[in-house]
Amino acid sequence: MKPILNHLFENKTLTREQARDILTLISQGLYNNSQMAAFMTAYCMRNITVNELEGFRDAMLELCLAIDLESGDLIDLCGTGGDGKDTFNISTLASFVVAGAGYKVAKHGNYGVSSGCGSSNVMEYLGYQFTNNADALRRSIDTANICFLHAPLFHPAMKTVAPIRKELGVKTFFNMLGPMVNPAMPKNQLVGVYNLELARMYAYLYQRSDRKYTILNALDGYDEISLTCDFKTFSVDGEKINTLKSIGFERIDPSAITGGNTVSESAAIFMQVLMGDCTTAQSNVVLANAALAIKTINPQNSFGDCFYEAENSLLSKKALASFKNLLDN
Repeated sequence: MKPILNHLFENKTLTREQARDILTLISQGLYNNSQMAAFMTAYCMRNITVNELEGFRDAMLELCLAIDLESGDLIDLCGTGGDGKDTFNISTLASFVVAGAGYKVAKHGNYGVSSGCGSSNVMEYLGYQFTNNADALRRSIDTANICFLHAPLFHPAMKTVAPIRKELGVKTFFNMLGPMVNPAMPKNQLVGVYNLELARMYAYLYQRSDRKYTILNALDGYDEISLTCDFKTFSVDGEKINTLKSIGFERIDPSAITGGNTVSESAAIFMQVLMGDCTTAQSNVVLANAALAIKTINPQNSFGDCFYEAENSLLSKKALASFKNLLDN
């Protein structure tokens, strides 16, 4: 590891192959915790390159426990996290709204590292038992239109570095990788990222895939549609600035979408949204993200039509039913 660290400390970059090989060795536990912490910290101090991101992604996918859910039109709604905004679990809630609307969702998630409460924290608190059993995950898709893929069960590299990431408590390049390495390899993806530079990297990599995708970044730094500002999207149709006015909303205050200080508080907000006991701002931000996910699957439909589908799912309690069916599976 010493030559690698010296290489990075001299502001040199890695090739795609070097990045892949190094992450493979990390997953095999060949480096100690101090070395891995130094390696991750190096990428907190400088920007990652497209080749490095692609190499790390390659290693994660080569090493992961791939899962065949026998469903050809899955979607994942997943953000990088690391935006430092401490919102409630918007993309996870939007996933259940999309499932309630009748679409098949393979939600990739993990414990929070730089935020107080990740999707896995909430799901675990509310009684979901993580699994990588293919039959159980297929049953979830069949009965609830959604399955939850807890990243450490599928990615040995994430499991190896999880304690170090927790101790560091800041976003690392593993945040950047999360949405790109869903083991179910969904054909549709809504990806939220925390800055425009990373959004453009994602767009470059995704445009070379056969997926339908929307990559989004709110202009004030959220990795989702926050309704606090306009947002930028990248898709097969190109790069676009979307104004709040164009999707029918007015700006809300950031305080309206903050999460809880504890997992229990975050879980309470989560259930309030599904039960319809939340604020208008909370439901609207979830519905806006769900609508964009539905539009990713059906790009020919208007945002308004997709929002109507999402709204019907939430108001009719179909999203809640999807959540309950997942837990009961």
